[in-house]
Amino acid sequence: MSKDLISRLNEGPVICAEGYLFAMERRGYLQAGAFVPEVVLKNPEVVTQLHREFIRAGSDVVQAFTYYGHREKLRIIGKEDLLEPLQKQALNIAHNAAKEFPDLDLLVCGDVANTNIYDPNDKNSFKECQKMYEEQIAWAKEAKVDFVVAETISWVEEMKIALKAIKDEGFIAVANFAIPRGDKTRDGYSAEDACKIVEDLGAEVVGLNCYRGPQTTMPLLKKVREKVSCHVAGLPVPYRTTEKDPTFLNIHDHACDCIPGNNAFPVALDSFYCNRYEMAEFAKECMQNKINFIGVCCGAEPHHVREMSVAIGKKPISYEFYPDMSKHFHHGTDSSLKKVNKEIKY
Repeated sequence: MSKDLISRLNEGPVICAEGYLFAMERRGYLQAGAFVPEVVLKNPEVVTQLHREFIRAGSDVVQAFTYYGHREKLRIIGKEDLLEPLQKQALNIAHNAAKEFPDLDLLVCGDVANTNIYDPNDKNSFKECQKMYEEQIAWAKEAKVDFVVAETISWVEEMKIALKAIKDEGFIAVANFAIPRGDKTRDGYSAEDACKIVEDLGAEVVGLNCYRGPQTTMPLLKKVREKVSCHVAGLPVPYRTTEKDPTFLNIHDHACDCIPGNNAFPVALDSFYCNRYEMAEFAKECMQNKINFIGVCCGAEPHHVREMSVAIGKKPISYEFYPDMSKHFHHGTDSSLKKVNKEIKY
């Protein structure tokens, strides 16, 4: 019988690749703005292929692309009738992708996210959030996923609603907060206190995802690690956020004055993009701090995932094509290369 998520985390790091929204937008299959994953229904083969690439790069988890495929997101584009088929299709795609790699013993997880309707001043929104989470998790249960991730949630109270829905169905829960500027949740809790609250409510894994890049995620993760006893998750965005600009949601590219609205988010973040080695350093630091659920969020590509996997000591399928500059015509060291090509700096 396959080991569950907690058993695997007890043995060492688990890689979880996600960030499908930006990947699909860059490929021309998803519209920035509403960010609704209609691609699941319109071009399912593209989603399958990205799952394959992440698996080949070393992801131990196939996360169903249900992120932002919830009722509120579909309402805003006038397509609520697609809710159930989209959810079920995404879960089915994830399972089928995992089955293509029977030797890897992959985990498949469901995913719920920020509802965008939670309002602490509107008690009715609590009930609506609950309904949204419950219906999504019911479909995840029907699909027999291994665990469920609740992510990119910035309100502790909203996370509590999501967590209860997950635990009521008997799932292992990964609860990941997205922390805005100011280093606190929107209801005023520090990252570590927020994570401690949901650990005490039954979350087996707690941590942070989205909004922040490695540089501004890691300091908060270390505080979380010190505060909680359970496993910790770290899934930053692959962008160079700083103390001045700790998140990527409002960030200005001073080298470019042609970006509409002067905000590089979400489609002009190229100059802030982390390279694969920066993401590898993040993975190494996670290992050093016993943060074992490691991944990358919006903006992730397979080359990031592979480098992170290699950094923690794994050799994924695509390691076969790991860079080897020894045979490069100019930079290489192979004795058979022509010296004339090394005598000039291009």
